[in-house]
Amino acid sequence: MVGTDVHRFDRLVEWLERWHAGRAGDVPEVHLLVQYGSSRTPRLPDAVPFLAHEELQRAMTEADVVVCHGGPATITEARRHQHLPIVVPRDPAHHEHVDNHQQLFARRLGAAGMVRLVESEADLVEALDRGVADPQAYALAADPDRPDPRVAAATAVGRIVEDLVRGRRVPAQRRWWR
Repeated sequence: MVGTDVHRFDRLVEWLERWHAGRAGDVPEVHLLVQYGSSRTPRLPDAVPFLAHEELQRAMTEADVVVCHGGPATITEARRHQHLPIVVPRDPAHHEHVDNHQQLFARRLGAAGMVRLVESEADLVEALDRGVADPQAYALAADPDRPDPRVAAATAVGRIVEDLVRGRRVPAQRRWWR
């Protein structure tokens, strides 16, 4: 997944094409879904420019391995679906973004073990080959005791609103004109 940025990410698309072509005839066959955004259309059977939110959720649920750009939302979604994403940050030197924030962010997450950082084609090939051989290599264990973050966030917002409503004083009516 390259996200929805207007900048092309042809470098990642080309790396995926070459890796997939190198696996031709392998058993089991690798099914590769590529969301390529504004990049050139890949020469791959299952390539789509964009996925609706529900389709993206379904694709992540069904995936053995997730490869994505360094966008925080995409990384968060992949992790929420129990994937340790293989992250290829966009590089402004290749005109893939306006600055290096994806590189800085992905490197920090990589150092913390929260993503599998990939910055070269050789590293991507190694990561993908490992993921095909052992999909559990990039799976995060589900924590059944961990509260759903969406419920926790909604509860926190609800508390804030209740506190504001309880403590709110209605100011005296003032005229809007003088």
